[in-house]
This record gives sequence, C-alpha cells and structure tokens, in this order.
Amino acid sequence: MKEKIKSFLDTHFNSDVVLEKPRQKEHGHFSTPIAFSLAKTLRKSPMIIADDISKELSVNSMFKSVEAIKGYINFKLNDDFLDEYAQWALNHEKAFGRSNKKGKILLEFVSANPTGPLHIGHARGAIYGDILLRLGRHLGYDITAEYYVNDAGNQIDLLGISLRLAGLEHSLKQDNIQWPEEFYRGEYIIELAQKAYKHFGDDIFLDEKRIKELALWGKDQMMSLVRQNLADAGIIFDTFVNESSLYEDWERVLNKLKLKNGVYTKENKLWLKSTEYGDELDRVVVRDDGRATYLAGDIIYHNQKFERNYDTFINIWGADHHGYIKRVKASLEFLDQDSSKLEILLSQMVALLKDGKPYKMSKRAGNFILMSDVVKEIGADALRFVFASKKSDTMLDFDVADLKKQDSSNPVFYVNYAHARINTLIEKSTYEINDINKIKLSNLDEDSRDLLFNALLLPEIIEDAFSSRQVQKLAEYLKTLAGSVHKFYGEHKIIGTKNEKQYLKLLLVVALSIRQGLSLMGIKAQYKM
Repeated sequence: MKEKIKSFLDTHFNSDVVLEKPRQKEHGHFSTPIAFSLAKTLRKSPMIIADDISKELSVNSMFKSVEAIKGYINFKLNDDFLDEYAQWALNHEKAFGRSNKKGKILLEFVSANPTGPLHIGHARGAIYGDILLRLGRHLGYDITAEYYVNDAGNQIDLLGISLRLAGLEHSLKQDNIQWPEEFYRGEYIIELAQKAYKHFGDDIFLDEKRIKELALWGKDQMMSLVRQNLADAGIIFDTFVNESSLYEDWERVLNKLKLKNGVYTKENKLWLKSTEYGDELDRVVVRDDGRATYLAGDIIYHNQKFERNYDTFINIWGADHHGYIKRVKASLEFLDQDSSKLEILLSQMVALLKDGKPYKMSKRAGNFILMSDVVKEIGADALRFVFASKKSDTMLDFDVADLKKQDSSNPVFYVNYAHARINTLIEKSTYEINDINKIKLSNLDEDSRDLLFNALLLPEIIEDAFSSRQVQKLAEYLKTLAGSVHKFYGEHKIIGTKNEKQYLKLLLVVALSIRQGLSLMGIKAQYKM
C-alpha cells in the first residue's frame, strides 16, 4: 500500500519522496514534506507549493482527499483503493506482506557454550534471532541461520572433569571426591554422568586419560539437548560451526594479519592492534605459553564467514559481549574485509518472576532458570511473544503468572482472542465466505476505514521491523490491532445488520494481518478460545 503510493509520488515528482504517517490520524493516512525540498528550486514558500500540489493531486483516484497543512501534504486514501488492496490480500494470503528483496545474509545467534542446557537468557537471543530470520525470509532475503559452537578451550576440559568426578561419586559410589574450585554442577551433570556410565562402563571414569573423550561425548550430548530445547520453541538452525575445527586455519589467518601489520609481540604475547580501530586497548591473541585466546577463534571464524561471500553478516550477542565488538571489527579491517558489513546486535538479560517473587532456579541446572522449564510452564507461544515485545538491548522483566491468565494482561491471549473473536463472528453469520468476499468495501464509516487501513499496514510494519532490527514493532502492532478489534466489536453491532457483509469482510482482512503477523513471530493463530 505505502509502496504503491510512494512509487506513484516518486514518478510524479521524479524524486525519492519521503512518505510518513502523520502523528494525528485526522490529518490523513500518509504525509510528505516534499514541498520543503522543492522550495529552493521553485523559489516559493513551502506552504504555497504544498497548496498547489494538493490541488493537483486531489483528482487522483487513489485519494479521498489531499490537504496541505503547514507545508506538509496529507493524503486520505479512497475506499476504492483500500478495497482493491484488501481484495488482493484476501486472494493472495501467502503473498501478503512478502517482497522481493535481494541479498544474502548470514545470521548467527544463540551460540551458547555446549556445557549445559539453555537458560532463559539464551532464550531471549534465540527468539529475537528466529523472528528476525522469519521476517527477513518473508521479505525475500536469502538468510542462513548459524550456530557457533564454543567447543574449544577450558570450558570443555572442565565439562570432562565435572562428568568424571560426578561419575566417580554417583555411579561408582566413591567417597571423598576432591572437587576443584570451578566445576559444572546441577542434576544434569549427574544425569549425564550416569548416561556415560551406561554407555562406556567403569573405565571412562577410572582412566584419567579418557577425560578428553568423555568431555567431547558430553559436549555432543549437550548439543543434542540444546537443539531439542530450541526445536521445542520452534527454532531451527541451518548450519553449526564448531570452534574446535577452526584452529587448523590459524596459521593462514595469522599470516594475513601479519601482512597488514595488524599484530605485534610484547611480553612474549601476540597482540592485535585493535586500538587503531577505536578499541580501548590492544588485545592478546596468543598467550605467552603459545595458546591462542578466545579472540583468536573469533578472528578465524569471522574471516571464514566473510570468505563465504554473504552481503551482510548479523551477530546476536549477549550484552556482556559488548566489549568484543571493536576488537572483532578491527581484526576484519586488518584481514582486508569490510567490517561495515558486520552488524552486531545485543540481547539483554531477563528478570523472571512468578506471582511477584523471583522465579526459582532450576535444581537440574544448578544455578540458573532453564529455558525448557519456562516453555513447559507457559508454552512457547507466550514466551516468544513476551520476548519479542521489548527492544532486545533493554532489560526485560515479566511475571510468568500473567502469561497464564486468560485476559488482557496476557498479550498473546489478547491478540489471539481478537483472531478467535473474528472467526466466531464468521461462523455465526448465515453468509458464506465467498459471498462476504464479493462485497465491496465502499462508503465506509470512519471507524471501519481506520481499522481497514491499520490492518493493511502489515507489510510496512514487517519491512520496518526487519530493517530497523526491532522485532518489537511487530508485537506492538499486533497488540494495537487486536485492541482496535475489541473496541470495534464493543461499539458496532455486526451480525444481523445491513452492513454485516461489509463488516465481516473488513474483519477477514484484520484476521489475515493478525494471523500473518503471529506466524512471523513463530506463533500459530487460534481460531477458538
């Protein structure tokens, strides 16, 4: 809708016209400040230019009215134009909101350590990434969803040690086990050790030389659990890249850094000159004992990413990784890559309550709240909606008790109830769907026209939510649209009136937008509630 009007105005003015939504709805559906940009060329006041343009465009059949206000040109759309677009949307449901955007995007998200189940903090980045993925694909982008498996370094060794000691204590019933200061704890470690005992037998715990084997087996088991946790929330990845596989490429990447004078040696350590690209400090990439740091793995991984020839690279990281942004981008510049192609989006932590009190930590996990526990308690749909309802880089807190309520305090219920309410009206009507579809939406009252216009805005919302990387805009739109449905239902008698077919066709369009919007959030719309 907006695209069609913008295309017309671009052609008419032979310019890239800015088209906005007025702050006050009485000013119209769309507005443009084109008169201000023409003022210098035409040597006239923007107000005079806007008056002239509004008279010129008022004869166009797309517009019910064109009005100049303080230099802005405001458009109200004609019912015939809205009806034509609404009819197209109803006839092409799967294509509604789709686009033919071009470009290859590599989207990396979650990437939690494979040493335990996913916790609720991981879930936020996972859901954010998955909705971004769905929006982008709907718009036509070729997007690959990738999970970076952090399976190198101390955390995997620690997993092996933790499993061995848990096996000795709980499976082999040995006393006086000396636990190190750091280890992975929680019932999941005991369960995994017992599973290892059944799979390998006693020797996997008794032979210290087999700790690495135990660690790698444990990592694979954890990754299977992680995939299941994600699948239970409707999240599927295309590719997985293991950090442990990268280091065989370190020498080649290091030589590239050296050629560009991107590293230097000091105190027997190798440092990246990240301060040359805005970092506070230069960063160590090889320790004094010759071991590569975590940053080295990131450098290899991002170099390989860029060598895969995507147009855009998007990483979703936890907010605690903010400090890594400049150092990773610096390494890309030294590797002769365009770091501006890399977008790093941050996902903040979550504070979870239950009946106003902190949600209990999982016994199974040890010291955090499991994603799987929350999904079981409130369902994946409620979790997805609430996590998508606030900007990802701001703190989110919510009470799971609210998400069990069957009222307006539960946003996914509120939106779904609007969709189910429309479906109930269609079922109550004596008219067939085909008869309703044939009616023309004309001579609409103001409430109906506003509701129809807002329902038809979905494509613009999808585009804006993806391009701004702010998926909460879709959640906000759906809540507002659902609120308009409930208000319209309360103020208008629908079944048995002379406008019944018109009202029902209007509501079919609204239901389409709710259904499509929920689908892009990974939520299936409810027809009965």
